[in-house]
Amino acid sequence: MKQTASRVAVALGALLLLILGAALLARRGPGGEGSEESSNPQADPASAGGSASASAPTSQGVGMPKELKPKQEMLPMPGCWQGVAELDKNLSMANFQQALAAAIAGKDRMLADYLQARLTELVGDDPQRALQVLEWAQGANQEEIGVYIEAVKATAAVQRPEVVDRILKMGEDKGATLLHRGAAMDALETQKRLAPATMARVKAIALDESLDSVSWIATRTIGRVMKEDYERTGNFSPYWKELMDISEKSDDMAVRLMALEMPSYSNPVIGKDAQELERLARLMRTDTERDVREMAAFRLAVTEQPDKALEYYRDAFPQEHDECVRWAIFRFAVRAAGAGAMPLLQQLAAQDPRFLQDYQDFQKLYAEGTVDFARVWMGKEERHNCLMEEGAPH
Repeated sequence: MKQTASRVAVALGALLLLILGAALLARRGPGGEGSEESSNPQADPASAGGSASASAPTSQGVGMPKELKPKQEMLPMPGCWQGVAELDKNLSMANFQQALAAAIAGKDRMLADYLQARLTELVGDDPQRALQVLEWAQGANQEEIGVYIEAVKATAAVQRPEVVDRILKMGEDKGATLLHRGAAMDALETQKRLAPATMARVKAIALDESLDSVSWIATRTIGRVMKEDYERTGNFSPYWKELMDISEKSDDMAVRLMALEMPSYSNPVIGKDAQELERLARLMRTDTERDVREMAAFRLAVTEQPDKALEYYRDAFPQEHDECVRWAIFRFAVRAAGAGAMPLLQQLAAQDPRFLQDYQDFQKLYAEGTVDFARVWMGKEERHNCLMEEGAPH
């Protein structure tokens, strides 16, 4: 497996996220024209509508304590915002590119942010305007593309079928740069749902090992739309099916890990049928990467069939030789079954004495009447130098 390429993919993905965000342009120097320090006046407590008695001198004539004196008023500097009212009045699709080019040339981040928000307003629910912005994005440099993509993502028009199709074609364009193809995948993450045909196209990009970070972003997009659709309608199964396929078939560790991680952000209860649990258990036993096996162990714990999950944990533990994966199996057994996992934990601790103290910790917590896993975890001392990629024990 291509572990090195996977690490590079994650780094490239992070870089792309920085480029696509609003933080496109360098800040002006501290205290300079247009800086945050010069554009935010300090509030005067005495003029804020509250009582002045707390800060007034005493009747004995003692002066105001030094630390309670109102700060000197700082007036905002005109700087880069001079002329914005006129720009706002006259800004249109016809002159937008010129305005953005001026902001970039002047390294004016605040103006670029403002223009991005205004572009979203200009496009609105008009698919033709959205398609025009996507044309601009296709030929844009890295300083411009973030403004265009972020603006389109926030419009109502991005939900239109013709706009979705255009974004997909941009992502599928083999002649485009990885930056542009990744931006296209990122542009789809605000969809309310992914139709089966759309999901199939995004999945194909996610499984294309030649695309590095673009595949990672495509996988994340499926997961983010799953969160939106699930929270709005309760529907997550079609997305989870494709994410499971990706986790089993991708040659990129970062992509497999992302596919398994994405349900963590909406927490649907998965594994309602035996096949789903078996697939997760197989990943937990056989994936070549420790991080993926740990994530599969976690995913297996969020189920309506805790007894089945415990069975898979029992089978996997003796075959696993990595301490951190064993620790994932051990603690997520508790996540799956609560106090009902204690007999299994006793067996696992007998097989590996490194976990005997962990067993005793959990035993004590449950004996004290603690039930919720989050509280159990808060009361549990960390005894293993392991950190899951997801960053939380759940």
